[in-house]
Amino acid sequence: MIPVQGYENAKVAVLGLGRSGLAAARALRAGAAEVLCWDDNSNARENAEAEGFLCADLLKQGAFEGVASLIVSPGIPHLYPAPNPVVAAALDAGVPVDNDIGLFFRSFATRQWDSFETTPKVVAVTGSNGKSTTSALIHHVLTEAGRRTQLAGNIGRGVLDLDPAEDGDVIVLELSSYQTDLARSLTPDIAVFTNLSPDHLDRHAGMGGYFSAKRRLFAEGGPDRAVVGVDENEGKYLAGQLAEGVADDRVMRISTERKLTGSGWNIFARKGFLSEYRKGRQAGSIDLRAIKGLPGAHNHQNACAAYAVCRALGLAPRVIEAAFASFAGLPHRSQIIAESAGVTYVNDSKATNVDAAKKALSAFKNIRWICGGLEKEGGLGDLSDSASGVLKAYVIGREAANFAMQLKGIETEVCTTMQEAVQRAVSDAQSGETVLLAPAAASFDQYDSFEKRGADFEACVKASIGL
Repeated sequence: MIPVQGYENAKVAVLGLGRSGLAAARALRAGAAEVLCWDDNSNARENAEAEGFLCADLLKQGAFEGVASLIVSPGIPHLYPAPNPVVAAALDAGVPVDNDIGLFFRSFATRQWDSFETTPKVVAVTGSNGKSTTSALIHHVLTEAGRRTQLAGNIGRGVLDLDPAEDGDVIVLELSSYQTDLARSLTPDIAVFTNLSPDHLDRHAGMGGYFSAKRRLFAEGGPDRAVVGVDENEGKYLAGQLAEGVADDRVMRISTERKLTGSGWNIFARKGFLSEYRKGRQAGSIDLRAIKGLPGAHNHQNACAAYAVCRALGLAPRVIEAAFASFAGLPHRSQIIAESAGVTYVNDSKATNVDAAKKALSAFKNIRWICGGLEKEGGLGDLSDSASGVLKAYVIGREAANFAMQLKGIETEVCTTMQEAVQRAVSDAQSGETVLLAPAAASFDQYDSFEKRGADFEACVKASIGL
């Protein structure tokens, strides 16, 4: 646990008592703060009270008297589409609002670090797609290289559940826009921007607000190194804002769409080969084609970002390459779950938006595509234009028929349930084909999470092929 600094004997309110909220409450108490908790869910309050925390309705008159700060869990809106009533009450009372990420950055460094030979580092990864794989890949490479490292944030552990840093530690954090938007302190040593595509637009009042939330990690944090994907205009703009000039290698640009030239520090992947150029000269390369844990251009972008971070941390190209080869990938992200009778079964349940689904579709050929779910704002857009490798789409979800109608030029079958979709796809699939779950939609019409959707897909596949 990371005890929170700066709130000794002060009253701090915590709103939302899920994983991150309870962790924040514990860390605040460990830092000698007086913690006041609230959650609309009575079970969550009971869990907190069982740990000895005081729960009190923060909407009652005078609830914020003497409160130094309100700590808000990521899922609770603080501005758009409208502030949560408790957040609004705190703002009306002039009480600062923060989250667990802000608490982490203000508390992670301690006086003990003065005795360390190597100062601990924090790597923070944000972007629309690929955050989890990039973060996990960085952590994997560091582990394989024998570096002390911990992984947390939007993946795995809550940030305040981390162990206090030891000499030479590298902390890898996956941070969503919900987390970067509110944190009052953001000071990573290396910050990563993978890419940007429409997502969470209601929470950020459009693309401008969404990008602004991501950009805070760089503008507020002032990282020593910035790894920036430049395949979208926002990434190009961000890199241009951060760099002092064309040769400023504090900004490391990455791409999977073009060769990056110039005198800066560039990493790009083309036709399955990753290349590193620094000061106009090639400094390293990796053949990514045979790495099963990193299939497709979207994973090659993740590889470029992870490679850049590891190079910035001083690892040699061949050390990184060896670690890439042993990376198994993450569950629900282009995860090969079975191979039978020449058919490959891939779980990419994390492809919850159109852009992520497009990238998954581009990674495979001869696809039996299982898709559908709770459609996100903006619709399916130009998804059909990216489905040239799709033999047939098997559509699930409550609005499966409407979803199928939007897939112009693609043979579709409305299946509604995962079980039926898998059975039909397995029955139709021939050797050399891929049955791919890449929903291009949220899971909440039928499942509590994309993880449960992916687990159901895997169970249905194994039942259908007799594993």
